[in-house]
Amino acid sequence: MVRAIMHGCNGKMGQVISGLAKADEQIEIVAGIDRYMGITNDYPVFDSIEKCDVEADVVIDFSNAAAVDALLKYCVEKALPVVLCTTGLSEEQLAKVEEAAGKTAVLKSANMSLGINLLMKLLQDAAKVLGPAGYDIELVEKHHNQKVDAPSGTALALADSINEALDQEYTYVYDRSQVRQKRDQKEIGISAVRGGTIVGDHEVIFAGVDEVIEFKHTAYSKSVFGKGAVEAAKFLAGKPAGRYDMSDVIHF
Repeated sequence: MVRAIMHGCNGKMGQVISGLAKADEQIEIVAGIDRYMGITNDYPVFDSIEKCDVEADVVIDFSNAAAVDALLKYCVEKALPVVLCTTGLSEEQLAKVEEAAGKTAVLKSANMSLGINLLMKLLQDAAKVLGPAGYDIELVEKHHNQKVDAPSGTALALADSINEALDQEYTYVYDRSQVRQKRDQKEIGISAVRGGTIVGDHEVIFAGVDEVIEFKHTAYSKSVFGKGAVEAAKFLAGKPAGRYDMSDVIHF
């Protein structure tokens, strides 16, 4: 049984993961960290990571960028593996993540969904065949109307995975409204849609002469990200120091 600390336990994702872990016989949440104490959990909750004295095998983090520095310090001091799911980290914090990975196991991925990470691999295989054959590549991502960034981090991660397979030769085009010219073949067009309560929808189009090949992933709830985080935690527990991502979890 893997013992996990849920960092950000009373947030939406923290509660999703707590529910998933409760139904999973291979992992148990043994403690939580959250400044907000208005929710009753089945485990002790501390208002800061420094106060946590519960023994664990791994930390799952879905908190906020302001809390990440203290979390990394704690995990390094205790040689405690951490699944880092918080987004919006500064360049300085990202450097600290890499530094921490030299002393403990750190898993960080642009998207925790198992499906999205499988899609990245499939896109690389497709790009190696279709890119050199002259297929145009377009990416359309859709999210709810409360999302403030565009394009999404996942859309950029998908584009990056394609570009990696194509030797980084392609440029990203986000808006064609001000440019009246034909698209360059070595472009990846990225479009963002915001509306309603769409959790996350990503579609990649390879458009060739007389045929179109499409790859699509749709998230219907946040639980897909929670499931990936739980699987990542089970994978990371007991691993040596190093930098890991979701491709390690699903064994490409």
